[in-house]
Amino acid sequence: MAECIYAGTLTDTGSFRFSSTSARVHRMVADLMDRGLKHEFIHQAIYDNFLENRLRFLGNSLLNRMEVFYECNTAMIAIPYSDLRKFDLQTGDTEGIVNFLLSIQGIKLAALIIDRNVEVKLSFRSKGGFDVNTFARKYFEGGGHFNAAGGRSPDPLDKTVQRFIDAMNENEEALQ
Repeated sequence: MAECIYAGTLTDTGSFRFSSTSARVHRMVADLMDRGLKHEFIHQAIYDNFLENRLRFLGNSLLNRMEVFYECNTAMIAIPYSDLRKFDLQTGDTEGIVNFLLSIQGIKLAALIIDRNVEVKLSFRSKGGFDVNTFARKYFEGGGHFNAAGGRSPDPLDKTVQRFIDAMNENEEALQ
C-alpha cells in the first residue's frame, strides 16, 4: 500500500517540484520511508522503464517539433499522428514530455499538443503565477490544477495549434 501511495504522490507532485507540494506531503513520505518504503525502486519503475523508441521519439520531438515563443515565455511541441505511428508509441509513452519544455530558461507556459487521430489532446504545465487550469477550461474544454492541466480539441492539429497560439497571444501580459 505504501508503494501505491508513494507512486501517486510522486507523479501528482511532479517529483515533489510543484509549489503546491506542502511540508505535510513530505512528512507523509518520510513516514512511509520510516515504515520501510524503498522509494528508489518506485522512481525507477516509473521514470526509468521506457523502450528505445520512446527516447528516439523524444529526441525527434525536441529537435523537429518544438517551438519557442520567447515574447510570451511559452514553448510548445505539436505531434502529428504520423509520429505516433512512426515510433510505434503506446499509451503513456508521451507522459511527462511537456515537462521538458519548462526546463528552458524563462519559460512559464508549456504545451504538448498531440494528434491522437480521433481528437487532439493538449497538456499544459506552468511555472509561477500562470493558471493553466483556467487556460485549459477557457480555450480547450479542459481543466486540472493551477500548474498542470489538460484539454482537448475536435479540430485538426494545425487548427488546434493556431488556436493555442491565438490563446497564448491573448494571455501575453499574464505570461510576462
